[in-house]
Formats: sequence, structure tokens, C-alpha cells
Amino acid sequence: MRKTLLAVAVSAAVSLGACSDAGNNTSTTQKPEAAADSSQQATAMMNPFFKPSSLPYEAPNFDIIKFAHYEPAFEKGMKEHMAEIEAIANNEDAPTFENTIVAMEKSGQILGRVSSVFYNLSSSHSNEKIRELQAELAPKMAAHSDNIRLNAKLFARIKSLYEKRDELDLDTASERLLEDTYTGFVRAGAELNEEEQQEIRDINEQLSSLTTEFRNSLMKLTQENIVVVDSKEALAGLSDSQISQLASAAESRDMPGKYAITLTNTTRQSILASLENRQLRQRIWEASAKRGTGNTETDTRPMVKKLTQLRAEKARLLGYKTWGDYVLQENMAGSPEAAKKMLRDLVPAVVSNVENEAEAIRAMIEAEGQQHELKPWDWFYYAEKVREEKYAIDSDEVKKYFEFNRVLEDGVFYAMNQLFGITFEERNDIPVYQEDVVVYEVKDVDGSTLGLFYADYYARDSKRGGAWMSSFRTQSELMNQKPVILNNMNINKAPEGEPTLLSFDEVSTMFHEMGHALHGMFSDVKYPSQAGTSVPRDYVEFPSTFQEDWTLNPKVIENYAKHYETGEQIPQKLLDKVLAARNFNQGFDTLEYISAALLDLEYHTVEAGTEIADVTEFEQDALEKNGVAIEAVPPRYRSTYFAHVFAGGYSAGYYAYMWSEVLAADAFKHMGNNGGLSLENGQEFREKILSQGSSKDPMQQYIDWRGQKPTVEALLERRGLTDPSID
Repeated sequence: MRKTLLAVAVSAAVSLGACSDAGNNTSTTQKPEAAADSSQQATAMMNPFFKPSSLPYEAPNFDIIKFAHYEPAFEKGMKEHMAEIEAIANNEDAPTFENTIVAMEKSGQILGRVSSVFYNLSSSHSNEKIRELQAELAPKMAAHSDNIRLNAKLFARIKSLYEKRDELDLDTASERLLEDTYTGFVRAGAELNEEEQQEIRDINEQLSSLTTEFRNSLMKLTQENIVVVDSKEALAGLSDSQISQLASAAESRDMPGKYAITLTNTTRQSILASLENRQLRQRIWEASAKRGTGNTETDTRPMVKKLTQLRAEKARLLGYKTWGDYVLQENMAGSPEAAKKMLRDLVPAVVSNVENEAEAIRAMIEAEGQQHELKPWDWFYYAEKVREEKYAIDSDEVKKYFEFNRVLEDGVFYAMNQLFGITFEERNDIPVYQEDVVVYEVKDVDGSTLGLFYADYYARDSKRGGAWMSSFRTQSELMNQKPVILNNMNINKAPEGEPTLLSFDEVSTMFHEMGHALHGMFSDVKYPSQAGTSVPRDYVEFPSTFQEDWTLNPKVIENYAKHYETGEQIPQKLLDKVLAARNFNQGFDTLEYISAALLDLEYHTVEAGTEIADVTEFEQDALEKNGVAIEAVPPRYRSTYFAHVFAGGYSAGYYAYMWSEVLAADAFKHMGNNGGLSLENGQEFREKILSQGSSKDPMQQYIDWRGQKPTVEALLERRGLTDPSID
């Protein structure tokens, strides 16, 4: 997948904001009209996006960026970019790779600078003004992209180069860039007639507006579905620290004396593992699972229907049977059928595991003297009891050995140093967009500089849910750019003076996101469109999932898993239990993921003209059709808050996490069999995988490193799902 500047700008699902008034300036001071005009003109003249930042690595200067800078920068950026494109298209000289393809790569610098800040921060630190501007920009940016991709003269130059590509004596990366550029224009509708192109433009404008509306609706749903608890007694089972956090959350919302439970953007809610009050557990689960269905003011069901319909119609216009066929043509899977087969092949073993897990949970319910049926809001509470009984693990006790700073510095950073020789040095002189963000300069094994890494790990109301990596700048030899990378998570920060302790899942996620970060940081390509994570969706999760397994590498965990008070090493007995428990509840974890992935594919294999009458019914039918309709194990994301596919870039592509895990598990096992955690192994992986971006075919990258294609056995072993009945 070639990720151009325009693709990033139009489909961005990342977040926005800034330090002090670098995006969140909400002053309402009134000024006379003339003074206001003068002030706006002065702001425009001093717009920091109009020229490269003077900071190291051209990092965004959040000390001077204001909300008022964004719109003028987008306007000027689009205008200048279009002028550059017109100059390329109307060049009287015969088309060459340099005056056409390379010239396009160099175009749009202002638009690139403002897009990288606005869209990368719009999920991290948003507010109403930002969301309004985002909605206003969406159709404009879609039209801007169409004006380029549907430019007949520009396409004629690209096509002429493509048709004689064998005569151009291009290197592998340049030839791939030419082919991807040509294919991208064709897939955008460059070969359609004028009437059909206008239909594509109309659809793109609607899609852009709707995905933005869906994204913003998820932020609203987070606020609308807060579960407020009146008494501390109802929170029995939670630690004092957790209760204190909930009290602080309520107080910040002008509800002193109460407790506010905010929801993460998944069906499951981790708090359910601890709460003893079954009625409260049900309230929380239903608030999570039913959000967006009209249970509050914001109803996302009409958007789900319309987005599905528009995508199907666009695919038809472009000559594809379904949106899934259109999307997966450029992915490693190749087709929706291949992706579905991979998931369905796992279902028998996964469902068998789920049934065994459910039986153990029902036995625990009975042992506790309860008579109720197993419901979704019961699963995590009793599963935790089963875990404690089976492995004698106290989750709160385990957390004491995973203090945030130690995990980051002595765990994640240490593992990356051992594998790649890199170091992370904090830079206090680089301004940030929010006070909890920390910037590090990344140094290579030889002491040379690689780029900047922004660590934004704590949850806040202005940040969307989940965890993700993005970049303020991508690496490019052509543009003489070094990468500026960003990691986001939603870890609940402990109250002032207390340590932030992490769950094992949070620790694993930190390693995962660092894998994405290093995919961007180690990029070593010429063209910006081929840099870092600009690869197919079902390949991009491979390097990140691969890094997860270093979480419990003996040498690594010995360095960071230490008691936050005493500094004592995690006892071997407790560690053995953690290791043994890794595959606990894997049936549930895998099934809720597969259900969501299959649901995504069912939506996006709907053919044009097919009407979805009821979203809830469609969802249930999709789950039953694929043999995954188990009440106690709902999809990880239900239709109405499935951000990956209706707000982000994973439509018809959520299966990619499992596809990538096949690669990751095979790769990690191979490295483990050949020396494991070593600088030599890391450098080879970096050279043949992480540095390549999309300059080379992804499967060829893997074969170059591994010597063969991956097999599924390591994945089944990794998840504890080995089943001899599965081919």
C-alpha cells in the first residue's frame, strides 16, 4: 500500500491538539472587527507551517503553533500543491521519471507539514473546535485528492512512463514507485469517463465526511456513556487506587462525591474483571455494547449503513464486485475469500477452546453458590477467579512488578538496545502538545542520530481510545528527512505521588507499539511514499506483533520486572505462573477478534444495491453465518463503534492483525531457534525487514530474511490453539 501525502491527509484517523494554545485555545475574548482582521492577518503571516520548522529534525514547534494557523495553512497548502501538480501535468517536456514521478514526490510540502500535525494530533488532544474544523476540511481534502488523481494530463504522463517502464533502467524501488503510482491512479478512477469520475468525486466527498462524522461521534459516545456510581460500596473488588481514579474522574466532571467509569472503545471493559457487584457489571457492559444504537443521543447506525452502501457503489464503479475485492487486491491476502478462509480455518479450534473455558467459568459460578447463567458481563469476573485458582495469580500483585517508567526504560528501551543497539535520550528542549508527552532522541548503535520519538502513553478525555503509532515526519533520502515518530496509548495515570502500575496486557502493548515505531524509525528508503509503515495492512502489523514476544524474554524481564517499592526481582514462581497463564482465555480473546474481523468482511462483501435494513440484525446474521455467534463472547468491536473500519483505514482489513501474526509468530520462533535476542539477529531483521518500507514486495522481504514463506504452526502454538484437525 503506497501511502501518499494525500492518502495520509484524507484518511487520517489520528488525533489533534497542542500544548497550551497550539490547538486548544478556546479564548472567547471579543475584539472589534478591524482589530480581529488585523490579528488574523498577522497570525497568517507568522504561520509556522509556511516554512520548515527550525527545531531539530524539523519537529513541530508546539510553542508557537496556534489553532488559528491550521485553516490558513491547509488553504495555502492545497493551493500551492495544486499549482505544483498543474506544472507537472502541463510540462511541455516529454515525461521522465524525474520530471513526473519524483516531482510529485517532492510536491505539497506546506500541506504535508500541517497535515502531519493536525491529523496526527486530532485523536490525541481534541476539542470541539478541532472536530468542527476536521469536519469542514474532510470534503475539501477529498476533493483535493480527486483533483490530482483524476487529472487527465497528469495521468497521461504517468501512463506513458508505465507503458515503457522496462526501457527506463530504473532500480527496484523506483520501478515499484512508478508501478504503484500508476496503479493508484487507476484505482482512483483515472480511466473512467467524465460522468463516472463525477460519481466517484461525489462518493469520495460523502465518504470523507461520514468517516469524520463517525470518528467524532465515537468521542461523543465516550462522554455520553460514562457510568456514574453513587456509592463506594458498589465498587467492591476494586483497589483503593482504582477507586481514587474513578473519584477523580467524577470530580473533573463536576460530580464530587461520585465515581465515574469511562469506557474504552472495545466491547470488553477491563474493570469487569474486578467488580463484585453483578448489576453494576451488567450496566457497564450494556453501556459498552449498546453504544451508538440509540441508547444515547448519538446514533451511529445510519452512518454504518451509508458507509457500507457508498463503498460498495464505489467498488462497482471501479470494476470490482465488492469493496473487499477492491481493498484486498493490494494486500497480501489478495481477496476477501482468502482472508475469510484464514479466519474460518481457525474457528473450530477456537470455539472448542471457548467451550472449555466457558465450562470452567460455569463451574466457578456454581462453586460460588450462584445459579445465574453465564452472561458477557460475567466472563471476565469469573475468568479472573479461574485464573487465580488455576495459576494462583493475583493480578494486582503482578502489577506491582510492572511500574510504568521501569517498563518503558528498563524493559522496552532495554530490549530494543539489546536487539538493535539503539538508545533513547530524553530531550527536554523539544516542545510538546500536552504536558504528559515526553520526547526522546533515538541514537543508533554507532552513536549517530536516527530521529525523535514522542511518548504519549496516558489516557485523557481529549484522546481517542486504543493504542497507535504515527509520525510527524517520515524518513526520506530524497527529501533529506529523518523520522519523527509518535506512540499513543491510554494508560490510566495514577494520582499524584503514586506509581502507575501496568497490567501485563498494557506492558505487551507498549512493546507492540514500539515495534510500529521502529518500523518508521529504521526506514531507509529514498522516496517518502515508500517510507516506514507504508506497506499493506496485512503486513504492517507484523513487525509490531513480532516485538510483543520480547515482553517475557528472560533477559529482558529480569531487567524491568521489579517491585515498585522494594526493587525486588519478580519471584521466579510468580513469573512461571505469568508465563504459564499466557494462553489462558485465549479462546475468548481469539474468538472476539475473529468475530469482529469476519463482521468487517461481511459488511464489505455486500454488493452495490444491497440495502442493510437493520444493523443489529445484519451483525447477528453475519456472526451466525460464520459460526461465531456465541452470546457470552461478543465481537471485540460491534458495528456501531467499530472505529477501525468505519472511522479508520482498516475497512475490509481488520483481519490483517491475524494475518500479520502468522508472520510474527513464525519470525519470532525462527529467530529464537537461531540465537534469539542478539545484536546480530536484530541488525539482520532491521536490514531486510524494518528498513525496506514498501520499496520491495513484502513477501519477498520476508523470504529474503527467513528463507521461506511463513507457516501457521507457530501461530497456533503461540496462542495455545494447536489442533491436529486443522490443516
